[in-house]
Amino acid sequence: MKRRSIVTDDMAISVCSGQPSECAHELIFGSGMREKAIEDGIVIPLTHKEHNMAVTLADRIHDNPRAEDLSKIAGQLAWEKEFYRKELKETADPAREAFRIRYGISYL
Repeated sequence: MKRRSIVTDDMAISVCSGQPSECAHELIFGSGMREKAIEDGIVIPLTHKEHNMAVTLADRIHDNPRAEDLSKIAGQLAWEKEFYRKELKETADPAREAFRIRYGISYL
């Protein structure tokens, strides 16, 4: 998986389960938006089951309206933060590092 993500630093590990990822999920999708999400790094790593192969809707993102809505919110928040980081000409993500310092952990 060669996609870049502005949401997580490790595309090899699923953000849902911590298992090895098998695919990338574009957080913003729909007519003409998927390609922009890929270009902007608005993607997360998942297993195939978490992405679209689980039998129950609660266990996958696709066809799960709540998970799809939350993924779009997360994608927009990540994009907005990255936009301002670039505007400030920061080489690293100051907000993410500040979170790591304050809480001693990063979930991303």
